[in-house]
Amino acid sequence: MKREKGLLIVLSGPSGVGKGTVCGALREHDTHIRYSVSATTRSPREGEQEGVNYFYKSKEEFERMIHEDELLEYAQYVENYYGTPRQYVEEMINKGHDVILEIEVQGALQVKETFPEGVFIFLMPPDLKELRNRIEGRGTETKELIDNRMSVAKDEIDLMDKYDYVVENDEVELAVERIKAIVTAENCKKDRLIHLYKELVKE
Repeated sequence: MKREKGLLIVLSGPSGVGKGTVCGALREHDTHIRYSVSATTRSPREGEQEGVNYFYKSKEEFERMIHEDELLEYAQYVENYYGTPRQYVEEMINKGHDVILEIEVQGALQVKETFPEGVFIFLMPPDLKELRNRIEGRGTETKELIDNRMSVAKDEIDLMDKYDYVVENDEVELAVERIKAIVTAENCKKDRLIHLYKELVKE
């Protein structure tokens, strides 16, 4: 039975926890989930592609999008803007497709205010030492910026209780399997399906 609306799945967590890696692996495993590409004002990292990893915008372009209400959410994080273009997400959900957002914690909490029926998943590192190792391993940031990211990460972990689920990213494949299990369970929830089956009874 085709659902009237898809799920909005929001995956967030501290910088360096591996959100992009996990989402990339999830896309390979589950081709039915649509992946919403975020916009950002930060510079592309090595190997990243326009329209695949992010839409890379100037500060002026991004602020125009804010002003014209083209973003489902946005946040300023370590001197850069990040945000989710609204149109694609709403179109896909209304067509019955599940959509996953890979976004920062500030943005996730904004989405929860306007879309409380979403599924909110917090991706956790095994520990803070491993988180720092992952950020340092990028080789793209100064010690000062890494220290800043770690300070923000501690504040973000304190917000874990705002989420529906917590998934530890100890191994990417295991994290993907946990997220797939969550999505399957959410799609089987009575409250999401009961009105469809009541229509069958009426018929």
